[in-house]
Amino acid sequence: MTGQVAIISGAASGIGRALAVAYAERGIRVVIGTFPGDPHDPGETVALVRGAGGDCVVHEVDVRASAQVDAFAQRALEEWGRLDIAVANAGVLRKAALAELDDAAWDDLMQVDLSGVLRVFRSASTRMAGPGAMVAVSSIAGGVYGWGEHVHYGAAKAGVLGLVRSVAVELAPRGIRVNSVIPGYVVTPQSLDPVNSLGPDGLERAGRDIPLGRAARPEELASVIRFLTSDEASYITGQALVADGGLTVRMPA
Repeated sequence: MTGQVAIISGAASGIGRALAVAYAERGIRVVIGTFPGDPHDPGETVALVRGAGGDCVVHEVDVRASAQVDAFAQRALEEWGRLDIAVANAGVLRKAALAELDDAAWDDLMQVDLSGVLRVFRSASTRMAGPGAMVAVSSIAGGVYGWGEHVHYGAAKAGVLGLVRSVAVELAPRGIRVNSVIPGYVVTPQSLDPVNSLGPDGLERAGRDIPLGRAARPEELASVIRFLTSDEASYITGQALVADGGLTVRMPA
């Protein structure tokens, strides 16, 4: 994979940050996509990437805006003259009971978690000169399970799976593979949010129900994504790979 170029949306923290470092370890140069309003410092990602011997640039992008996503993908060409890998990782999580879920809240989350994936894939596909690989990050919430008071999030993450399958079929003749990863519980800033997600205590409790006995580290999901975008996965496309420590295959007690 040495010499390839990747774009990663939502790379200022969590899985995206870990993936940028994982790519750096394989000699892949990275455009680090970060949302301007994100409280996490993309400079920390840059430091980790360079510490791993990698090369990267930071690019501010709101995946709700097509022009900004086009510029994000174009940045790879401007910096290094090629684009081989695109990972749609940017996402938001908001808790809202169904009766309180108004159209604006529904639309805003969909614009990021579902339409944002479409924009990243669309922009990247028009800039890949040869074979390439794309991955979208879904979730067991929506991708496998339902989650009360998170209807919009679950719908978006389920929609990602259908989007990936259809894009995979369309781009296969060009040698561009498209897959999704369905993470289980992962220790990220998003899951550690006690208002919209589980919070530290809830995440620890949830880990007890996982056959492997704990939530995942972001680096473990990064390794899965790196595999899916590598030549080792050259015959895999249109698939959804569940990485949940065995949570969804355990028979209920």
